[in-house]
Amino acid sequence: MYRAASHGRDGILVASHTLDSRMLLNSRMRFAVFVVAAGLLTCMAEGQSQSPEQIPINTPYVASQPRIVNAMLELAKVTGSDTVYDLGCGDGRIVIAAAQQYGARGVGIDINPARIEEARANARDAGVNDRITFETNDLFDADIHNATVVALYLLPDVDLRLRPRLLRELKPGTRVVSHAFDMGDWKPDKELIVEGEHVYLWTIPAHEEPRH
Repeated sequence: MYRAASHGRDGILVASHTLDSRMLLNSRMRFAVFVVAAGLLTCMAEGQSQSPEQIPINTPYVASQPRIVNAMLELAKVTGSDTVYDLGCGDGRIVIAAAQQYGARGVGIDINPARIEEARANARDAGVNDRITFETNDLFDADIHNATVVALYLLPDVDLRLRPRLLRELKPGTRVVSHAFDMGDWKPDKELIVEGEHVYLWTIPAHEEPRH
């Protein structure tokens, strides 16, 4: 049960809250699985020889729950004129929801070809495959400059590595929304707590003029 000063759509909290013990336990269990999987992948990566410039991403696939997906899209104020990019899109649920609920266009990027095939099948089943494209790519290599909204559910270190690229390559006014993890000292414009998990929103500021 929630208790709050005010709610958004679908019972999304914007103030103080209490959680049913079962809901809180499930949230903590999902987070624990996420962190343990990340640790295992990091250990595996450290056991492989890599060139100095090759840095593994090591982000395990853990899907955002539907209420959190809805909260991310609502917080970003997605509309039909937006192009939503999901970096590490998994089964495509965020961009599919953006197309279904708001008529937005979407681009999903994931390094795992199996996830991309699953996402394409899900988009076809949802009847929005004409509004969404998916590509198998490293999120640090993909072209993201056309995004008006960027959705993230990555690990904290990946968010921090990605932050300079977002600030450099995205157009001013582009919204960045993240499930669970923040961006260090880049203070979010807004923050929600949904089912015990944080959702953050930032807006790309105006680019600084180069100094001569």
